[in-house]
Amino acid sequence: MRSDNNMKTKNVKKEDMLLYAVTDRHWLNGETLYSQVEKTLEGGTTFVQLREKELDEEHFLEEAKKIKKLCAKYNVPFVINDNVEIALEIDADGVHVGQSDMEAGDVRAKLGPDKIIGVSAQTVEQALLAQERGADYLGVGAVFHTDSKADAADVDHETLKAICEAVDIPVIAIGGISKDNVGELAGSGICGIAVISAIFAEKDIKGATQELKNRTKKMVEA
Repeated sequence: MRSDNNMKTKNVKKEDMLLYAVTDRHWLNGETLYSQVEKTLEGGTTFVQLREKELDEEHFLEEAKKIKKLCAKYNVPFVINDNVEIALEIDADGVHVGQSDMEAGDVRAKLGPDKIIGVSAQTVEQALLAQERGADYLGVGAVFHTDSKADAADVDHETLKAICEAVDIPVIAIGGISKDNVGELAGSGICGIAVISAIFAEKDIKGATQELKNRTKKMVEA
């Protein structure tokens, strides 16, 4: 059973997981990803994941180096989505993998003991296995309908709560979360949320981040 005293691994702190921003260049509109990430960091984002599904390796690597430096300036953990090789090459803080990507134990073997490993989970079984194999935190979802991941199965709030109760590592919810529905996650046991459009699709990224962070804090503490 999860307890708050226990809810920390050596690589990641619970408070770092409050507002986890996942990048998406879909909403750049002529702006750079760097400037958008800087705005969300100014607004108080506590964790950043660089997610690039379309970029070639060379440009992904170039982008990753820049955003790693930016996150370091704000003292915010920075992980790479899926690409363990790029995470290794730029010495990122860690990597986030899905169920169809490299298994957590193999990622740990490549990255070593001191890097952050996040794993996507949708069932208690997946969550327990990821924890056993060395995951530092879990991303659970989609908790609401989302267009960002067409293949994401929905996770009902009972399952989300069951996952939080089953593991000792931090759990964040992901998928379709906005400032309007984040309060519905109160009492689930999560320590934060991961969002894409709720930050990056907004005109005022810094302001949207601040408001979402405040609402998320209230939800977690409720």
